[in-house]
Amino acid sequence: MNTDVRERDRPAARRHRGVFHPLTVAAVDRLTDDAVAVTFDVPEELAEEFRFVQGQHLTVRCELDGRELRRNYSICSRAPDGPLRIAVKRLEDGSFSAYANERLRAGDVLDVMYPLGGFHVPLAPERGRTHVAVAAGSGITPVLSLITTTLAAEPSSAFTLVYGNRTARDVMFLEELQDVKDRYPQRFELINVLSREVGESPVSSGRIDADKLDLLFTHLIAPDEVDHWYLCGPAGLVRLVRDDLRGRGIGDDRVHYELFHAEDEEPPPRRRHTESGTAAAATSHVRFTLDGRSTTVDIDPDTETVLSGALRVRDDAPYACRGGVCGTCRAKLCEGEVDMARNYALEPDELAAGYVLTCQSRPLTETVVVDYDA
Repeated sequence: MNTDVRERDRPAARRHRGVFHPLTVAAVDRLTDDAVAVTFDVPEELAEEFRFVQGQHLTVRCELDGRELRRNYSICSRAPDGPLRIAVKRLEDGSFSAYANERLRAGDVLDVMYPLGGFHVPLAPERGRTHVAVAAGSGITPVLSLITTTLAAEPSSAFTLVYGNRTARDVMFLEELQDVKDRYPQRFELINVLSREVGESPVSSGRIDADKLDLLFTHLIAPDEVDHWYLCGPAGLVRLVRDDLRGRGIGDDRVHYELFHAEDEEPPPRRRHTESGTAAAATSHVRFTLDGRSTTVDIDPDTETVLSGALRVRDDAPYACRGGVCGTCRAKLCEGEVDMARNYALEPDELAAGYVLTCQSRPLTETVVVDYDA
């Protein structure tokens, strides 16, 4: 069963997360042997739609070999008023990344959803703060925008980047990072860590592991003097640094992270009871609001998530990774209870405010109401 109701008194969302716009590729620039930067030409009538905040990402959609692909890529423009640009690093068995690195050309058209994501903190021009990012590989893409925007907007703040790669040839945006260093020599510090090359010091050689973090945090960076941390890269690295900082007494409210993907895991079985102890519902009546319109659908919580049920009745329901990583499917839980299997995207304050990832949420109660527009 499903119904569709127009909510006349509710203003539509400023930008609908399920809508893609065709954007022309303005340039494809080689960054490393296995990575390219893709710049989009945004028409004037869509300029406001694609205005972004440092650290946000785009969902890109295209059809390859008869399959629809959706991928998330962080915006790596050096300033929010700069050109809309992403970086695509080739992944093993990555269909879209291979296409972008080998065949994508200026003049091609890709479907793009407007910028999303909360991998940033509000800028504070009146304050002098200390920011530190730990990134690896293509984890630099959102961090580049964070660094340049923060240093420009906060004239008394400092930013340190610990950046892990295999070799110097693998370092993405090396020239741009050097430009930032030249522009802010007293406020920006770049610590390159190369796992397959011998550097000038023990800090710059080898993998970023527990011993390396101890070396960094003992001799170069005082964790308790850092106002905000930004972690971006493989899930293993992000967890390693996050757990190390927790062990040093750094609160989660000061540690922000973003993953590009998480290792494949079997999601745990749905909980069989709600928080109050009642048995989980066998069927759930889900009502969701999207783009000012309310739709309801009955789903089997043992086999469907809120998102998969929503997609059965509305193909504009927003999603990209379906792995709990990107946050595209974020919605506010207004009524009922869900079991959210994974969360790599929502901050603690978002969880406290009642937001969930619908791609990971299976209903526990007979009625569940979520709002994608909130």
